[in-house]
Amino acid sequence: MTETLFLPDLLWEPIIKTALYEDLGTGGDVTTQALLAGPPRRLKAYFKARQKGVVAGLPGARLTFQTLDHDVHFHNLRRDGDIIAPGDVIATVEGSAPAVLGGERVALNLLSHLSGIASTTAQIVKAVEGCKVDICCTRKTLPGLRALQKYAVRAGGGSNHRHRLDDAIMLKDNHIALFDGDLVSALKAARERAGHLMKIELEVDSLEQLETALSAAIADAYLLDNMNPDTLRQAVKMINRRAIAEASGGITPENARAIAETGVDVLSLGWLTHSVKALDIGLDSMP
Repeated sequence: MTETLFLPDLLWEPIIKTALYEDLGTGGDVTTQALLAGPPRRLKAYFKARQKGVVAGLPGARLTFQTLDHDVHFHNLRRDGDIIAPGDVIATVEGSAPAVLGGERVALNLLSHLSGIASTTAQIVKAVEGCKVDICCTRKTLPGLRALQKYAVRAGGGSNHRHRLDDAIMLKDNHIALFDGDLVSALKAARERAGHLMKIELEVDSLEQLETALSAAIADAYLLDNMNPDTLRQAVKMINRRAIAEASGGITPENARAIAETGVDVLSLGWLTHSVKALDIGLDSMP
């Protein structure tokens, strides 16, 4: 992984605190409390990969434990974006037993989920290797987790679409319906109200719609929705580098390369964040 990944602790903190409140309840970790009635005990444990993949979420794992106890020591043996194999030790954690045991599940949930996103993204990136195309996520993220999930996509070598509705203007079917299906009128209205730095993207699902939109020469990007490879090739020729061509809908690891070879600039996949499988990572105590 060549990109330097960074997400401020400020963006991790509210999610981690919410998760800890949910897990600890009003009484805390009663199991650990019942077993540690004597002198304070310390515990050292290590995160170990049980599957091959790409790791993401180590800063969140660290912050989980340090939220419970600032004196917890967390040592990374891998960085987010690194490829890991079964048996690899990713990080170690050492501190008070209540902090390590109390934060274990939240740290693992974050690390496994985000590593799953990074790993799947990396698979798609590998599948289209050699094509000049970006693998991109969407706003189809789990509520409250958008910043972290999009970070994980970057850890896997992908890129991000809009983070929020105020990032760019994107006209879809339901927006065009406000203008009784008149694409050009909708585009003109958007351009009149857009600032000079605001990009406009238009979703189209047919070559006829694309031809109409191109005649207005307003959009900066076209989302080519659920088009087969032959139709995408025609669309790319019509756009002819005058705007960004983005393919979306029905993209899988099996057909990603065929779609990328049509000449589109971006493949956007909502399932990278909303339904990807977690990577199997465990936390085991050290003697």
